[in-house]
Amino acid sequence: MAKQKTAYVCSECGADFPNWQGQCGECKEWNTLKSFTVSPATSASTRNISFIDKTGGFSGSLSEIQSLSDINLESASRILSGISEFDRVLGGGLVPGSAILIGGHPGAGKSTLLLQIMCQIAEKIPALYVTGEESLQQVAMRAQRLKLPTGKLKMLAETSVESVCAAAQSLKPKLLVVDSIQVMNVAEVSSAPGSVSQVRESAAYLTRFAKQTGTVLFLVGHVTKDGSLAGPKVLEHIIDCSLLLEGSDDSRFRTLRGLKNRFGAVNELGVFAMTDEGLKEIKNPSAIFLSRSEEKSSGSLVMVVWEGTRPLLVEIQALVDESQLGNPRRVTVGLDQNRLAMLLAVLHRHGGIAISDQDVFINVVGGVKVHETSADLALLLAVVSSFRDTILPQDLVVFGEVGLTGEIRPVPSGQERIYEAAKHGFKKAIVPVANMPKQNPEGMEVLGVKNLAEALDAI
Repeated sequence: MAKQKTAYVCSECGADFPNWQGQCGECKEWNTLKSFTVSPATSASTRNISFIDKTGGFSGSLSEIQSLSDINLESASRILSGISEFDRVLGGGLVPGSAILIGGHPGAGKSTLLLQIMCQIAEKIPALYVTGEESLQQVAMRAQRLKLPTGKLKMLAETSVESVCAAAQSLKPKLLVVDSIQVMNVAEVSSAPGSVSQVRESAAYLTRFAKQTGTVLFLVGHVTKDGSLAGPKVLEHIIDCSLLLEGSDDSRFRTLRGLKNRFGAVNELGVFAMTDEGLKEIKNPSAIFLSRSEEKSSGSLVMVVWEGTRPLLVEIQALVDESQLGNPRRVTVGLDQNRLAMLLAVLHRHGGIAISDQDVFINVVGGVKVHETSADLALLLAVVSSFRDTILPQDLVVFGEVGLTGEIRPVPSGQERIYEAAKHGFKKAIVPVANMPKQNPEGMEVLGVKNLAEALDAI
C-alpha cells in the first residue's frame, strides 16, 4: 500500500507546507495552516493527466498544443440566462467552460436565483441541478411556489464529487449547478466536508470537469460573519467569476456584485427585488434609490456613482450634531470611514469649516456600497448642508473627487453621468471642470468647479 503523507495548507492564501507552523510563510497570517492527507495516487500531475476509470467517472488527457490563431472561437459564444441584470453582471452572458461562484448570507436568495435561471434555460438546453443541502422534494416545492417550468430541468441529490461528475458525464448538460461547495467531498481526501482541503479539492475537481467538457459550472458558497467567502482563499483563484448576492433583512432589494470576472467588468452591479415569485430584476435601479422624502431637509444630496458599466444615481445623507464626547464620532454606512476623516480635514484646511467638535454620520440610501472616489464632493457638500442647516435644491446632482490640496479632480465617464442625471429630471449639476460636457443636456445647468472653495460658493 502506498504511503500517505500529510500536507499543511494555509486557509488564507492556499500555500502548501510540509510541516505545521504557527505563521504562514507566504501571507504572514497566524494559525491558518490546516492539515490534510495526500496519497501519491492523487498528486496534481496524476490528476491532470487522467480522470478516472471504468466505473462511470469522466476521462481526460493532456490537451493538444495549438497556435493561438488556430483556436476556434465559435464554440465560445455566450449563453443568455434570460435575466438581463444577471447577464450584465457576468459581462453579457454565460461563457461555456466557465466556473462561477455565487456567495451570500443565508436567505439572500442564492438558491432561488439559480433555480429560476436553470428552470428557464432547461427549456432550451440540457441543465443539471445538484443539491447537497436540500432534498429533491424541498427544491420541487420551491419551484412550484415560484411557478417555474419544471418539465426539463434534471435534478440530483448528491454530495460526492465523483458521483456528480459521473452523472454529468452521462447526461452531458450545458449548465451544472452545485449547491453548495461546502457540503461536497472527494473520496480520496480524508477530512470532513467543509474543511479547507475538501473545499479546495472539490472545487478543483469540478472546475477541471467544466473546462474539459465545456460545461458552465455554478458553485454556491457560504460567507463568514464579516461577509467574506468561507473556505480557503485559493477557492477564489480557481474559479473564473466570483459573485456576491447582498441584501439586508429589512429590505426586499438584493444586489448582485461581480467581485472577480475573467470575461467582463469587475464591480458590475445587478439589482433585484425579492417577491412572492422569486427575484425580479430591476432594470432602472436609479429610480429605486432616488425615492426621496417629500419633506425637504438639510444634509441630503444626490450623487452619481459608476457601477461596472453604467451610472447609478443614489442619495447620500449627512447628519452633523454637536458631540457630547471628548472624541467626536465618525460613522459611515456604505462608505469608507477612513476617507471621511481625510475629507473632513480637507474641508477644514481648504474650506475654512471646522467641525472637529461635531459628530458626523454618513449614510448611502438603499444599502449601496460606494467604492469609488466620485462621492467625495457630494459627501462634503452634504456635511456642510447639515452643519449649516441649509437645504440644497432637490434637482441638484453632484460628483467629483476631492484631492488633499482641495482641488476637484475629474472622474471616469463624467459626461455619461451628467446625461444619466438629466434623464431622471435633474436641472442642476456641480461637477469637476474637466468633466464639463461640450454641450449641456437640454434643460440642465452644469457648473464646473476647480477647487473646494468654488464648490462651497456654488451652494
